[in-house]
Amino acid sequence: MTPEIAPQGSAHDDSSPPPLPAATLPERRLHPMSWLFVLLQQLKQFIVPLLALLFFGRGDRNELWPLIGVGVLVLVSLWQYFTYRYGVSGDSLIVRSGLLERSLRVIPFARIHNVALQQSVLHRMFGVAEVRLESAGGRKPEAEMRVLKMEDALALEALVRRRGGTGVSESSTPEAVAADTLLALSPAEVLKVGLISNRGLILVGAAVAGVSQFSPRVIPNVFEAIVERLFGYAGEHGFGPAEYAIAAMSLLALCVVLLRLLSVLLALLQYFGFRLTEHERRLTVERGLLGRWRTSASRRRIQAWTLREGVMHRVLRRRTLEVDTAVAEDQNQQRALREIAPVATPDQCDALVGHLLPKAMWPHVEWQSLPMSGWWRMVLPEVLPTLLAAAVLGWRLGPWGLLALLWLPWSGYRAYRRMRRAAYAVNDGIVAVREGWWNRHWRFAEIDKLQALQLSRSPIDRRCGTATLWLDTSGAGALAPPLRVRFLPEAEAQALYAALARTLARRPLRW
Repeated sequence: MTPEIAPQGSAHDDSSPPPLPAATLPERRLHPMSWLFVLLQQLKQFIVPLLALLFFGRGDRNELWPLIGVGVLVLVSLWQYFTYRYGVSGDSLIVRSGLLERSLRVIPFARIHNVALQQSVLHRMFGVAEVRLESAGGRKPEAEMRVLKMEDALALEALVRRRGGTGVSESSTPEAVAADTLLALSPAEVLKVGLISNRGLILVGAAVAGVSQFSPRVIPNVFEAIVERLFGYAGEHGFGPAEYAIAAMSLLALCVVLLRLLSVLLALLQYFGFRLTEHERRLTVERGLLGRWRTSASRRRIQAWTLREGVMHRVLRRRTLEVDTAVAEDQNQQRALREIAPVATPDQCDALVGHLLPKAMWPHVEWQSLPMSGWWRMVLPEVLPTLLAAAVLGWRLGPWGLLALLWLPWSGYRAYRRMRRAAYAVNDGIVAVREGWWNRHWRFAEIDKLQALQLSRSPIDRRCGTATLWLDTSGAGALAPPLRVRFLPEAEAQALYAALARTLARRPLRW
């Protein structure tokens, strides 16, 4: 008998539970120490009010309230452990939870798009992992298990892989189909990830923002103290203009070096031991030095691809390959399958795309250049801010402030080079766009994954006789560049829109 699938967040009355077929995997509890990890997670959420009660409470017995709060959280954690069960019935995962108000969830394996396993240092000490089963629908994971034995977590991942609609027979076992390693990063390559990325600057910015929220005067006071010491030292040693310039450049270089070293350290923590494997038709990424992340997703869940190449990429002769998967936008990006090649040579990236998208004929696609007459439109967004900045600086600094206007010739040259590189390509397998000059990217998606087409024309487009074609897929990340073709002549845009619309009408959407 087919089980009734409960909507997300719904609960069934225990007096009349829906009938279930015989379970193919007996129901199991979480790991015996799972209550400890649930407690730690809850303490992160309640640590601020508990500390407030401890340090700012008044009265003779108020110091007991934090201990009472922790005791309540311990009881809640133990309650969840003793009332949580999971098992497998046919091609569905069965999750039971609750005692007074019981809930039953039936999650078909075909609905699970991403399997994420996370191990912190504490997880690794106990030999356990946190498991999240994610789908494209909903803003919460389909199931979140804190925590399972590592063997049970890997077994659950294998079940999703075999029964998640990959076309592999039920009798397949993890040993029957060997996992192929598509990319493995050595420690030297991980160091290059740190040199390329700006994670150090992002972390410092987040720290400054956090400290400013706690006390707005901390950062200005520290900065003023450092400046006073530096200028005092310079005044004592009689620095002239040349010495001041050398000192400023030296400090700037030191800051850049320290930020890069911090980025390298973060890259080692996040990407050490990076390995991309393919098992059946499922991709798995495993990485991390102290904590380990293991993320698995079906190849058919990949919606779009992005190749990135910045200045440091070109210096090191590397690129980055990212994908968008069909998962909820607000889910933890650290657990999502996003970077399948944090750093790799151009040939390795092309080989990965050619292997995973054999019909795309990548990189041998026919690029169609855009008319150069639209280069000036790329400068327009920077004209007004530059003029305002020059006016403010000229008012405060005099004629020297007008040097800010030199940004406009640079913007024009950069826009001209960007327009020379801008192009699009369409074949039977994919639609692709190429943009950027200083920082370049290639954005492409399978035609069968396109969900919507939109042809838009701004007032400037109508004046210039051009249009923009937008192509939408599911699961586009917030940091991913848009999949669009800009500044197309109207007739060419209409023809491309009609051709893609006819193709989409003939082909079913591959989700």
